[in-house]
Amino acid sequence: MNKLRTALAAALGLAALATAPVQAAAQPAFLAASQMPPSSTPWTATQVFTGVPENGGVLCAPYKIPAQNTRYREFSTELDTNGVQVTNVARTEADAVKLVDTLRRALAGCGPLLEQQNPGLQAVSASHGKLAVEEGAWVYSLDTADPQIGISDIHLFSVGRDGRTVTLVRWGQMGDLGDAPLTAFRTTTKTAVNKLH
Repeated sequence: MNKLRTALAAALGLAALATAPVQAAAQPAFLAASQMPPSSTPWTATQVFTGVPENGGVLCAPYKIPAQNTRYREFSTELDTNGVQVTNVARTEADAVKLVDTLRRALAGCGPLLEQQNPGLQAVSASHGKLAVEEGAWVYSLDTADPQIGISDIHLFSVGRDGRTVTLVRWGQMGDLGDAPLTAFRTTTKTAVNKLH
């Protein structure tokens, strides 16, 4: 009888496990303000929000990142240097690969597209290679100048993936590529991808 009770209890325990709700996977972690490239004034970071930023994503890739299963954090300094990290957990790893490819194409072709959309604007996109972290990360820059206004801006972007999770990081400020902390941004990108899981 004791053996029967033990077997019954074990069966009931297994049944309870089978019907218990699946625990939600841990959400990907985000960069802290201190992990952005060094700046002459301290970085501050917002809380992590659900969805995508108001512009639908980031410059060069608006509306490429689906709002579902996406979160983001924005960064800023007192000197108008700013940034954002957007992270999406795709349904499958194949979907994550497709999203990375879509974002990479958008970033690589950003300069010519912006010039087409904004006559008079000078915009140059450049690729700065792949980083060896998890399933890989890719770094790009966008150098823009508006001769009519006399303003130039430089942005650095990266797209990285860990399994089903894709993250995009942007850094930007006034200036040109020579003013950009490219080496430090690579470090920030590696940190961002390593923190995902």
